[in-house]
Amino acid sequence: MATNVWIIIGGLGVGLLYGVFGVGSAFATPVLSLLGVPGMAAVVGPLPALLPGSAAGAWSYSRRGTVDWSVARAALIGAFPAAIVGAVVSRWVGGPVLLVLSGLVLLVVGVRIVRPGRAVAVEVAAARRASTSFVVLAATGVGFAAGLLANGGGFLLVPLFLLALGLDMNEAAGTSLVVAVALTLPTLVTHTALGDIDWLIAGVFAIGLVPGAVVGSRLAHRIPTDRLRNAFGFLLVGFAVWFLARQALALTG
Repeated sequence: MATNVWIIIGGLGVGLLYGVFGVGSAFATPVLSLLGVPGMAAVVGPLPALLPGSAAGAWSYSRRGTVDWSVARAALIGAFPAAIVGAVVSRWVGGPVLLVLSGLVLLVVGVRIVRPGRAVAVEVAAARRASTSFVVLAATGVGFAAGLLANGGGFLLVPLFLLALGLDMNEAAGTSLVVAVALTLPTLVTHTALGDIDWLIAGVFAIGLVPGAVVGSRLAHRIPTDRLRNAFGFLLVGFAVWFLARQALALTG
């Protein structure tokens, strides 16, 4: 198992990604796994750090006016209860399968962002944002995935807000972090009740993640949104391919 120093450094890197892109929780599980943390401990270990990390990042984006609060409220209506269901179901799925699922989701989402296809018309995106039922339904699936994979859901929320609702990269990241604060809570409580969390690993990881999220959220506003979006997509694809290759070797070796 990695030393505490390496886990702190890993947390710092994940926190920076979380603050810049609104997505870091999906990287957290693969990073902990690569550092030698075993299956389920790697899946749920980031949860305690994600709550303060999400809150710190969300506060920074909110101060700059880059949070769509109406979208955030509607998303939580569907995502919050679904996250509880997903967390309970994860008990029967198992750590190795969840690690592979985490990598596959990163790959699919990354490809979708790098090659988004035809852009959603401005009026269509506006109509979707105004439709509470559309946002609630879409966010329900995200909430279930967030609970199942024990993260804040930003890896799916950001693409949803970008591609389906027409938010720009900073708005998508900021709104995602607000929703992630609320989604992390039921997932954390459920996994705590199930006894899945290694609190030593979680605490050490949080030492790096929380300040990283604060710094990342400040850096995000200094980068043009188009470049930010492209960097986000390529980062997801590259990391997912590498991580899935390692998991395949581990499973077949």
